[in-house]
Amino acid sequence: MTLQSMTGFGATTGQAGDVGWAWEVRSVNGRGLDIRMRLPEGAEALEPILRAAIAKKLSRGNVSLNLKLSQASDSGVPALNSENLEAVIWAATQAKDIAEANGLNLQPVSVGDLLARPWVWEADAPRDQSWLETAKGQIPALIDKLAAARGSEGQAIVAVLSGQIETAATLSKSARQAAEERAARTGGMLREKVLSLLEITELADEERLAQELALIAVKADVTEELDRLDAHVIAARELLGGDGPVGRKFDFLMQEFNREANTLCSKSGSSDLTAIGLELKLVIDQMREQVQNLE
Repeated sequence: MTLQSMTGFGATTGQAGDVGWAWEVRSVNGRGLDIRMRLPEGAEALEPILRAAIAKKLSRGNVSLNLKLSQASDSGVPALNSENLEAVIWAATQAKDIAEANGLNLQPVSVGDLLARPWVWEADAPRDQSWLETAKGQIPALIDKLAAARGSEGQAIVAVLSGQIETAATLSKSARQAAEERAARTGGMLREKVLSLLEITELADEERLAQELALIAVKADVTEELDRLDAHVIAARELLGGDGPVGRKFDFLMQEFNREANTLCSKSGSSDLTAIGLELKLVIDQMREQVQNLE
């Protein structure tokens, strides 16, 4: 099973006798698996089968499924219900006779008036329910189409995410190099300032100054943040190479990525390191947009 997007579409049609139908199923992003259906009258028995088939293939996403029925004659035009038409004509004749007997004149009824009545056409739910078995047999293939579409979309997301993760890895490496260069520069500057302070005041406590210097160095050190960023890159690569739903795990990982990038910027102490941190935050935001679509 490959990584899937939560966005997809599937459709198919069928025909049994004079009953035709069209399946449509689509899915979009969702926190869990939410299935909504619109089934015609008489097709209610398909709902539990559909829900089971969808749940077997998908774990997340808002899924909408629609089944439309049509009943036509062999010529492809809507089927006329002769019995109902005769009943409507008989009722119109009776109404005319009763009205005339009471001194009323009714407007003549045209053929168009009769055909405009819904009762003269076959009902939406056909009397013959044999089509249900054929339609039920299409359900696995229909859901497979949706899953295949989500899989194709998922592979496209994986390709984009893969490039973004490698960019994050490169930026993390650049940040480490910039941090080392910053440490080399600031270390010498701090030592010079401390020595100058010791020379101009007799009140200076060398031990206290050494403690303050160490505290400054600890606050400015970004080694832990960079180590965690490298670990997050490894975790992201593993998730991309895995199977099954990983969207929730990836979403959590993006939060961790962002936390380290924020800390890196706040502790940077140099324009070079800040610029790298900001670029890293941009890449992480782009990754998060992609991750939101993963199942």
